[in-house]
Amino acid sequence: MSQFHPVRQQGIKNGLIGGVVAVLLALVGMVQSFAPRDIVSNVVHMGHTLLLLVAVFTAYTAAKKTDPASRLQSLLNSVLSGAVVGLCVILFVAVGRSVNLRMVLVNASPILYDTITLGRETGVGAILVITGGAACGLFAGLLFLSPESVRRVLIAPLSSVILAGVLQDLIRPTLAAWGRLSFLADWLFTSNGLTKHGAFALWLFIAVGLTLWAVEGEALRQGYKRLPDGGRRSLRVAGYLGLVAFLLILPHVLGLFLSEVLTIVGLYVLLGLGLNIVIGYAGLLDLGYVAFFAIGSYTTAILTSSELGFFSFSFWGALPFAVFMGIFSGVILGTPVLKMRGDYLAIATLGFGEIIRILVLSDWLRPWLGGAQGIGRIPKASIGGYEFGGPQEIYYLILVGCLLVIFISTRLRDSRIGRAWMAVREDEDVAQAMGINLVGAKLLAFATGAGFSALSGAIFASKLSSVYPHSFNVMISINIVCLIIVGGMGSIPGVIVGAAALVGLPELLREFAEYRLLVYGAALVVVMLVRPEGLWPEAVHRRELHEEEFENGEAAQTAPSQSG
Repeated sequence: MSQFHPVRQQGIKNGLIGGVVAVLLALVGMVQSFAPRDIVSNVVHMGHTLLLLVAVFTAYTAAKKTDPASRLQSLLNSVLSGAVVGLCVILFVAVGRSVNLRMVLVNASPILYDTITLGRETGVGAILVITGGAACGLFAGLLFLSPESVRRVLIAPLSSVILAGVLQDLIRPTLAAWGRLSFLADWLFTSNGLTKHGAFALWLFIAVGLTLWAVEGEALRQGYKRLPDGGRRSLRVAGYLGLVAFLLILPHVLGLFLSEVLTIVGLYVLLGLGLNIVIGYAGLLDLGYVAFFAIGSYTTAILTSSELGFFSFSFWGALPFAVFMGIFSGVILGTPVLKMRGDYLAIATLGFGEIIRILVLSDWLRPWLGGAQGIGRIPKASIGGYEFGGPQEIYYLILVGCLLVIFISTRLRDSRIGRAWMAVREDEDVAQAMGINLVGAKLLAFATGAGFSALSGAIFASKLSSVYPHSFNVMISINIVCLIIVGGMGSIPGVIVGAAALVGLPELLREFAEYRLLVYGAALVVVMLVRPEGLWPEAVHRRELHEEEFENGEAAQTAPSQSG
């Protein structure tokens, strides 16, 4: 029995942590508030799903921390951890039913206890909750022990069903507006949650698709590599044309609200791509990046606004000046901080961002910048008679901006200056010893990122037809840094995925406004624990954070050849 002592210790430790998290979620009101919303109608609601996810994640973490050589220990560890989570929750219910906790804990109500125990008495409810926690632990343990391909097939379909249930109020009306396909709305959803057959069909569709890709994907990739150059080029062109066609029809398929979410995500993609050059490519931690966003917005406002009356430029006439001012400001910022590294550079750039914000609010520049009142009457961008006014129209302007910036970023990454940036990121002293001009490389990184940020700021000013100082606080910079880290530093697809996860998802969850920041923070913690390299990382960062796995994989590949 002594050999299982570490299992009990780790399982109990993780289970207690998960139990505390589950009880806290109940006490802040999330479980009770989410209970009316079913994920699958009359089967499971969001409150129970929240507790089940805590148990699964805790148990998976417990299995991951166990010695990978012992599969049985990992499984026992995860089951014990899940059961301890259930035990903590049922102890909270037992105490709450014995002592009136509402004197100090407002959400500790009898309704909450009935929700947790499925309306059963404490004894029967305890068996159900602890058994459910152990079952979650068993599922998490089997998930951890499964091969990567099987794990992906299990997780993605379940996640899709949960996400469809959470976002049902957005998905159902979108499907209902699809004309001949509107029957899908009634087939997949009830008035509250997915139908049972709809949930199963969605799970099956995604599971089968992922299974087929896992089985045939490698064969398809090898077949693609065997094609002649002309055939591969034709397939790439067809793929790009299909992607462009999909992006062009997307806002008309999604409707007004989801198109507005897309425009917000697109603006953050533009900002993220610019900061990705500074942080992801060159390794320069810039926390004052929002300053260039503000400079682009205010330059456009000054040149186009009829409220100020200084100039009467169109959006397209003001755009080059906005981008130039962003680039110029990037050089101005980069010059005095060239010798700074790490935390010192972050503090200096943070100060630059605050300087710009204070200048905008100052009475000295109020005749030009509007002070706290901001600047209004900024004209919309237009081409001929087509005005980029509403979300479904300005989406195309942002899309063109994103595609242009992605093209430039890709070309820069694969160029000589891109390789110089990456050398500076890895080690400045070695890069300088190899003949790289640190001053030029850093200034070019600051200037390029600032230009992209100013472009986003110009589109932002045109979108809102007004600019205000409170739109450019330091949290914008921090959010952009977060989406780059979560997506994967140095990765262009990672920026897009990070923006969708950290900007798009909170916008979709506005109906849970009081819990949005809590969910946002929890999601960041989970991503950093599960995928520290990011959701779509660059190959270099993936190797750095999973060095042992790559070494083991290479050893496994070379061993058979050596024995042969």
